[in-house]
Amino acid sequence: MGKGLYISKAVAVACVVAAIGVVATIIALSVVYAQEKSKNEVALSSTTSPSTSPSTSTSPSTSTSTSPSPTTPSTPKEPWQRYRLPDSLAPVSYNVTLWPRLEPNQAGLYIFSGHSAVVFTCVKETDLILIHSNMLNLTTLEGHHAKLTGLGGTTAPGLKETWLEAPTEYLVVRLNAPLQAGEKYELYTDFVGELADDLGGFYRSEYTVDGVKKIVATTQMQPTDARKAFPCFDEPAMKAVFHITLIHPQDTVALSNSMNHDPSNITMEGHDFLQTSFMPTEIMSTYLLAFVVSDFTFISSEPNASVLVRIWARKKAIEEGQGDYALEKTGPILSFFENYYNSSYPLSKSDQIALPDFSAGAMENWGLITYRETALLYNPGVSSNGDKEWVATVISHELAHMWFGNLVTTRWWNDLWLNEGFATYVSYLGANFAEPNWNMKDLIVLNQIVGVMAVDALASSHPLSSKEEDVQTPDQISELFDSITYSKGAAVLRMLSEFITEEVFSKGLSTYLEAFKYKNTVYTDLWKHLQMAVDRSNIKLPHSVEVIMNRWILQMGFPVVTINTKNGIITQKHFLLDPESVVDRPSTFKYEWFVPLTWIKTGGPEQQYWLLDREAANTNVTCGPDDWLVANIKMKGFYRVNYDLDNWERLLTKLSTGHLDIPEINRAQLIDDAFNLARARMVNTTLALRTTKYLNKELEYMPWETAERSLNYFFLMFDRSEVYGPMQDYLKKQVTPLFIHFQKLTDNWTKIPENHTDQYNQVNAISMACSTGVEGCKELTTGWFREWMNIPTKNNISPNLKYTVYCSAIAAGGVKEWDFAWSMFKNTTIATEADKLMAALSCTKQPWLLNRYLEYCLDPQKIRKQDATSTIISIASNSIGQPLAWDFVRAKWDHIFNDYGGGSFSFGGLISGLTRRFSTEFEYQQLLQFKKDNGGQLGSATTALEQALESTKANMNWVAMNKKQVLDWFVTESKPAV
Repeated sequence: MGKGLYISKAVAVACVVAAIGVVATIIALSVVYAQEKSKNEVALSSTTSPSTSPSTSTSPSTSTSTSPSPTTPSTPKEPWQRYRLPDSLAPVSYNVTLWPRLEPNQAGLYIFSGHSAVVFTCVKETDLILIHSNMLNLTTLEGHHAKLTGLGGTTAPGLKETWLEAPTEYLVVRLNAPLQAGEKYELYTDFVGELADDLGGFYRSEYTVDGVKKIVATTQMQPTDARKAFPCFDEPAMKAVFHITLIHPQDTVALSNSMNHDPSNITMEGHDFLQTSFMPTEIMSTYLLAFVVSDFTFISSEPNASVLVRIWARKKAIEEGQGDYALEKTGPILSFFENYYNSSYPLSKSDQIALPDFSAGAMENWGLITYRETALLYNPGVSSNGDKEWVATVISHELAHMWFGNLVTTRWWNDLWLNEGFATYVSYLGANFAEPNWNMKDLIVLNQIVGVMAVDALASSHPLSSKEEDVQTPDQISELFDSITYSKGAAVLRMLSEFITEEVFSKGLSTYLEAFKYKNTVYTDLWKHLQMAVDRSNIKLPHSVEVIMNRWILQMGFPVVTINTKNGIITQKHFLLDPESVVDRPSTFKYEWFVPLTWIKTGGPEQQYWLLDREAANTNVTCGPDDWLVANIKMKGFYRVNYDLDNWERLLTKLSTGHLDIPEINRAQLIDDAFNLARARMVNTTLALRTTKYLNKELEYMPWETAERSLNYFFLMFDRSEVYGPMQDYLKKQVTPLFIHFQKLTDNWTKIPENHTDQYNQVNAISMACSTGVEGCKELTTGWFREWMNIPTKNNISPNLKYTVYCSAIAAGGVKEWDFAWSMFKNTTIATEADKLMAALSCTKQPWLLNRYLEYCLDPQKIRKQDATSTIISIASNSIGQPLAWDFVRAKWDHIFNDYGGGSFSFGGLISGLTRRFSTEFEYQQLLQFKKDNGGQLGSATTALEQALESTKANMNWVAMNKKQVLDWFVTESKPAV
């Protein structure tokens, strides 16, 4: 699944650069992993348990919360009290018919009805059938919730009792006699469910056309919501073939994973409908199922194309050409992956559909990929280059899954990191193939790696791979959809690909996919095939792939490697942002890693060395008084680097006198490492600040973006204190040359820079210039915005600059500007434009407007549920809005948790975004109280809350130690040169 990633990821990221990088970073870490999966208990849910009686109905239990560190639950007494299915039954095929109602019933509910027949094999003799069912009202058939039939001449035993076990989301069927091993049976159910707006299972999405409300019935099954659409064996390893039939209105079209047969007319309840059946799917997991009923239209590939590619969206969006870019790039990216995997695309078609309401960035349903509109649609006249990059990378991410994840699927969710980390990594390769001038192979460093290192440097982080027994409940599964899984997973796989070479890596992938197609695996299966590829090459490794990689995936964190260029001593230790934090998670590897160390010395050739112990010596890293050394070239390794003070001084001198001699990524890395080492008290904070002094000569995007994010921490800690003024003065002094550079490059802002990353850096220049008061900047942005206000039908603001201009003008203005932007937000039919306006509305300095906007966040008629948490985070990124948002969320937590989904992926990002400024004892106590008050309903925010407590304590210590020297440094450095 693609992060909603604002994902944040870092990619939404570049398209929406907030002043001092606040919004971009937060969106990258929160939305990028968002899935709004409601746990609200609807009236249609029927539950019974044997403790009452098979016919008694009770209400569902609340979601089970998870603990921040793995705990193995006590063994339940009965099989239906366990969250994992027994291994006694194996599904073969499903026949599912669903009829979604696109108009509400007399009770005002949107519902769907259906029936399902699952054929399964009895693997082990048993008198119990457990099959997942959640929030479905099952029709009683001959006194029971299901009907069992034997196949192939086998007689099915009679049903003893059936009930719905709400806590574990099972339909329980107890039999009078055991099923026979080796025989096949069919279980039939008839059911009704709510077509709710909860963004999970079979749900509804809404949009308007000329004031008329339109309903779309669509799905999001991952990870555990197929059971909300029909009873099924809802685990990744329970693969089967699916025969889907949809009944839908005459003026709509039905889509599913496979190609449809010609629709037929059918009369239901006195009305005419269409019935569309689909060809059998390939053998696949339940979480990859998808079906959509809508009045959308499409554009498609040429008739003679080897794979039918169709881009589906609202009719107006297709008519405006918003799907053209996706269609143009899907074919080439598919071809790239066919070559990369040395494997043909497994299906005959690739449908991609843009949905008005969708929780994540996208979902890799096999043959029918679902997207947020912003992740698939691109309008050249309105959308920015960041929007375009987001579309390319998300499409690439999802298409990568068609093989890795869909054709071959990990056995259980504890290996989710392999599925999502891999797709995240190779999405940059696919996007690089589609857009070779974008420098995508380098941008992964900014978009994925830099951000996740901050998370993984906490003592409350977690390993990439968990034990199977520690991931049981839906909430525990949902918690895994985080930045560690996606971004660290991508980083360590990129590191592996680098040290065994990309060619060997892809050869290993090819044999892995061939060996396990249509099957399930564990991560060690991939290591074995990569090792086979290494053995057939000339690559020499100090240990096997598995032995090397186990240290990166089975223990959390990463090392800081310290290189002493005086004596050649190289050491490593577990890097923690807060050196006083206590690591209570044991590691069999004692937090040591096998580190592929690379470096260049005084501009010479790249060298490599394996650091295999806590300390080693290598004379090749020694330097004379005129030499300098920089390590971890292009940040290919997932580690930080520290140096002896003399080498740091030589590097600072080189940055000031000849920064182009150091590769661009490593200039960014020096800044990022220095600031993080300073937070960890390994170097002086003023040394980190000194890495920014050369920036008045820097024109490239990656160092500036890294510096902006690094200084953002200082703004978060000090924008409410006396440090803020001198800090603003210093940044103004540094950014002014960059602002002037882009003013000249764009012929006084009338042209767009040609280079992809220059376009990003132009946004940085204007954003920072306006926020720090560079002369002429605010007048420029407010002038552009005023022109738009005067003629609302004509927006001449450059798409790349829209968010920055909107934010700057709304911050400088009042209710008139805010209400105008709100009106434009409500009226736009272009999702990327709506996203920019939605984020910019949080930039106002008026507390009453921010409070009103917070209330809007919980009104789905104003802010879609998929956008609620990211909008609250945007408001919290505003120094004025942060305490308002924190108070609001605390007061409304019950409502937010129950109506917006305590198990959703976005809840962790919400807590992180709200607490990023916390740096006082008072705020720490507030967090503890929040934990105490809501301990029973934190859901997927449980780990994030522990991380927030740890981060707040670290912030308190850092501010106490650094405030005075930081103030003194900024005061000194902000003075004009004499």
